[in-house]
Amino acid sequence: MTMNLALQFFSLIAYGLLALAAVLVVSIVVMYIIDVRQTGHAIRRNFPVIGRFRYMFEHLGEFFRQYFFALDREEMPFNRAERAWAYRAAKGLDNTVPFGSTRDLRKVGTAIFVNDPWPVLDRDAAQTGAITLGPFCRKPYTTSRFFHISAMSYGAISKPAIQALSRGAQRAGVWLNTGEGGLAPYHLEGNADIVFQIGTAKYGVRDSEGRLSDERLAEVAGRDQVKMIELKLSQGAKPGKGGMLPGAKVTEEVAAIRGIPVGQDSISPNRHPECSDVQGLLDMIAHIRNVSGKPVGFKAAISRFEWLDELFNEVHRRGIESAPDFITIDSGDGGTGASPMPLMDNVGILVRESLPEVVDRLEASGLDERIRIIASGKMINPSEVAWAFCAGADFVVSARGFMFALGCIQAMQCNKNTCPTGITTHNPDLQKGLDLTDKAQRVFQFAKSMEKEVNMIAHACGVSEPRQLTRSHCRIVTQTGRSALLSQIFPPATRRKSHVAVDD
Repeated sequence: MTMNLALQFFSLIAYGLLALAAVLVVSIVVMYIIDVRQTGHAIRRNFPVIGRFRYMFEHLGEFFRQYFFALDREEMPFNRAERAWAYRAAKGLDNTVPFGSTRDLRKVGTAIFVNDPWPVLDRDAAQTGAITLGPFCRKPYTTSRFFHISAMSYGAISKPAIQALSRGAQRAGVWLNTGEGGLAPYHLEGNADIVFQIGTAKYGVRDSEGRLSDERLAEVAGRDQVKMIELKLSQGAKPGKGGMLPGAKVTEEVAAIRGIPVGQDSISPNRHPECSDVQGLLDMIAHIRNVSGKPVGFKAAISRFEWLDELFNEVHRRGIESAPDFITIDSGDGGTGASPMPLMDNVGILVRESLPEVVDRLEASGLDERIRIIASGKMINPSEVAWAFCAGADFVVSARGFMFALGCIQAMQCNKNTCPTGITTHNPDLQKGLDLTDKAQRVFQFAKSMEKEVNMIAHACGVSEPRQLTRSHCRIVTQTGRSALLSQIFPPATRRKSHVAVDD
């Protein structure tokens, strides 16, 4: 009996293997016929079946490259060393390194901070000064935090990601920018300070024809958590192109929040039809500020600068109360979930060039205490943030830094609804890996670690807090191999502000 059972068992295995082999042979034959007849791929036509491996390896290489082949400092858009700092900062782990820096400090453009012979003692360090934005509006906003969460829309990122950001932002005392996708209940869930962004499609504050609805704007701005309004003119990843949300991400809830059809690609206009010059921009800002009662500024990737002089002159003509309350300067290498490659790669200059230029023109206009500058674009490590303060920023915001805090692995799947970490997908099976309690803690810890280490750089430079950094505290490696002061590359040399809250 035992022998018969064994024979039956092995017979079943043999039949199974034969069936599997038959299926495999048939599949190979079918693929062979398809490959030799198709005309779209020369490799598959010349090398049937085996040519398919070329495309498979090309696809898999995108994921394995960062683990097996790339060096710590050579990946784009963020290398392993940059991501590693963000991960460890978000977990509150030791961020010291042994033996020596792996960064090539001789590379042109590298920022090197000028250490003072008498650094500031920890006991003498000052608290970051509070800044008031919108001193002429009905409800100004005051904050002492200098590092905040940049624009990420619900729809582009998932419900649990927004919830974790909201909870973590509240704990850290930093603001959370909604992005252009409207105000979702998940933005409000953690009771964090909110910057509501109005994109060119007016999501969340639009009427049936896509125009700005004063009624809906007043409803959104009437929430106590909404502290400021940001009018998005453009962003660094796709200047001259509106937001792009693939139809796969336009769920019923996303559609209801944005006021758009379910399941259809959502493409925003490439600019606001209401304004085509500086007069129109100031009119629109004044209207939004009047309806909302909150500080209003604009976000732009800035490559041309002459129009800013026109803007500042027009402010003086109208009166300083007409000025935007802040300008967010985005970098040409900024990120997004979906952008055409020509815009991503070749349009818009980097914040390393645009920020000092805008600051200089603002100072020359005498409006630098009225209009606050927010810097944005690939600033996920303390050195980039400290550089921004040397260049003249009042605040720095980051989106991708906080995405790394949530657990992003740079899988480059943001536009496909297949994000393996659950951050940029609406697939509930993938979202379940994103634990709210853990990720909210990491968002909080990332913000606190950044604050701590930027302060450490400032103290090493001999100033008591980051906003006291000037262009004389930073050197940039030049093509000669020698470094030059940032104040030599972008004069004037200093930009010291009082940074006190402005009374209403």
